[in-house]
Amino acid sequence: MNGASASSSLKAAFSYCAQQVRSYDYHHFLCLLELPPSMRKAAFALRALNVETSRAMDIASDPRIGLMRLVWWQEAIDKIYANKSIEHPTAQALSSVIAETKLSKIWLKRSVEARINDAKREVTDMPETIEELEKYSEDTVSTMLYLTLQAGGIRSTAADHAASHIGKASGILLLLKALPYHASHNRHFSYIPAKVASKHGLLVKKGDQEICVDSREGLCDAVFEIASVANAHLQKARKLAESVPAEAIPVLLPAVPAQVLLDSLSRVQFDVFDPRLTRGVLGIPPLWYQLKLKWSSWRRKY
Repeated sequence: MNGASASSSLKAAFSYCAQQVRSYDYHHFLCLLELPPSMRKAAFALRALNVETSRAMDIASDPRIGLMRLVWWQEAIDKIYANKSIEHPTAQALSSVIAETKLSKIWLKRSVEARINDAKREVTDMPETIEELEKYSEDTVSTMLYLTLQAGGIRSTAADHAASHIGKASGILLLLKALPYHASHNRHFSYIPAKVASKHGLLVKKGDQEICVDSREGLCDAVFEIASVANAHLQKARKLAESVPAEAIPVLLPAVPAQVLLDSLSRVQFDVFDPRLTRGVLGIPPLWYQLKLKWSSWRRKY
């Protein structure tokens, strides 16, 4: 492939990444537009990888096919770091970013491995504690923020800590928002930890078995408890703001959609089945969401 052809192919790969994020992760797509132009390519490539792995099980006609896709991405990352060419636009964009920025392979692999482990769970399996949700969110969402900071050459312990909290909050809240989708696929309480479910009457013992109980009130109470943990992470992230370097603030803007979703859940009394949550962007009109994001960006806040 000659230089012009290679450049054209790479440009198409980054365009594909941006389109994937716009189509399937719109609230974060708008966040990425607030990044400095020098950081956007890396950020879109990373978010596109997240889109690919987060949707792998949803778009597969058979769970085994979804798992194969995830394993393919795990192997693709190894190939990228071994300087092997891969005919996939997201992989091509990632390969270019990794060559330029020396992104951490450990964090990339961790994000895919977390998806694989989740995909291997049985339909009836539930996480035992909220800490397991936090770990999953850290591995799948916080890692994307760590990598974006790294791609921008931003080295800050405070920024990393804030990214950890924002990723956990965002991941937990998005899992809550997705509960109706999982319920429609016979995974009713798949992301409600067993201890929380038992506490709110969603899981009761009958003999040697634990049986799921369909209780709207109990589910709302469980969602409130889990959402409160996400809120605590957002508060911790904001307490670090004064120690976070200015150049890291745009990377941490995903705190804004997390707060929007938290506020939307609060407005519907934490009823994840309320149709208002599916309207607009995370439950609010698109223009209002964009204004909130722009206002935070302009004020250099997250």
